[in-house]
Amino acid sequence: MARGKVQMKRIENPVHRQVTFCKRRAGLLKKAKELSVLCDAEIGLFIFSAHGKLYELATKGSMQGLIERYLKSTKGTEVAEDAMEKQPQDPKEEINMLKNEIDILQKGLSYMYGGGAGTMTLDELHSLEKYLEIWMYHIRSAKMDIMFQEIQLLKNKEGILEAANKFLQDKIDEQYTLTNMTQTLTDIQCQLTVQNEIFQF
Repeated sequence: MARGKVQMKRIENPVHRQVTFCKRRAGLLKKAKELSVLCDAEIGLFIFSAHGKLYELATKGSMQGLIERYLKSTKGTEVAEDAMEKQPQDPKEEINMLKNEIDILQKGLSYMYGGGAGTMTLDELHSLEKYLEIWMYHIRSAKMDIMFQEIQLLKNKEGILEAANKFLQDKIDEQYTLTNMTQTLTDIQCQLTVQNEIFQF
């Protein structure tokens, strides 16, 4: 019997939504691993659940190494470096450049929020595109920094919880051992008392 087509919309039932998330997450991670093995590809995957729990997969090396490769390969890195190289050294030139940049950005905002109303030259549109790419690069870098911090915090919490769990397990094992030893000694004392009573005249 053929399955019905799944509608691409949010699952309202929280239980069904969680079950679907777990199944599809496992399937996605499995497919990523298979793709890496079959095609010798480097794959990095982040998944944040609705509750904020992080699931990650780095098929080769570390996730940090993959993210650094991604940042180096994106266009934003080159744009930001070019912009830094082209910054003027003379204060007057810098002031004029900033005024020009502000003017272009104000025109761009009016153009975007006005639904395309107004006019911008081709050079102004190129400049606006360049500034937007630089902003996107900085936004991506800030996002990556925050994600690194969150991952590190989660790893620290995981380490603390594992240490606490091990400590409690050791305490339970120690208590269990002491209880068994006490019970064994009590059983031996009972046996000796019974034997002494038997052989008394």
